[in-house]
Amino acid sequence: MEKIASFTVDHIRLIPGVYVSRKDSVGDSVVTTFDLRMTSPNDEPVLNTAEVHAIEHLGATFLRNHPVYASKVVYFGPMGCRTGFYLILAGDYESSDIVNLMIEMYEFIRDFEGEIPGACAKDCGNYLDMNLPMAKYAARKYLDEVLYDITEDRLNYPD
Repeated sequence: MEKIASFTVDHIRLIPGVYVSRKDSVGDSVVTTFDLRMTSPNDEPVLNTAEVHAIEHLGATFLRNHPVYASKVVYFGPMGCRTGFYLILAGDYESSDIVNLMIEMYEFIRDFEGEIPGACAKDCGNYLDMNLPMAKYAARKYLDEVLYDITEDRLNYPD
């Protein structure tokens, strides 16, 4: 079997950033998968499941209610390795196209107060495994260390 594209990225040299993971044709359309890498793989601690789960609920809620991007969102969810998230948008995009959207989303998470949307037994299969304070901390760290002053090396995978 051939390696899938995400396993060909050099995770030793990969740093937190916003990357185009792949582009796929679906009929006459293109969907773009983004790698929203929040931690340095194999170098710093991964995100715990509770903050990942809270970010997933908040990020998905934000994106699916966004005035411009709501109709373009195909998927938002965590990577199995817990170093970040995947965002899939309908359309042909580059990493730089969504930096402002990611700033909006992570500021929403950083500043969120109240009950996490969908965090109840009726709406979620594991609603007790959420940690809003740590989700806010991770969002703030990603904003401050990556998104606010993003550089080219954080927009393109290392060669």
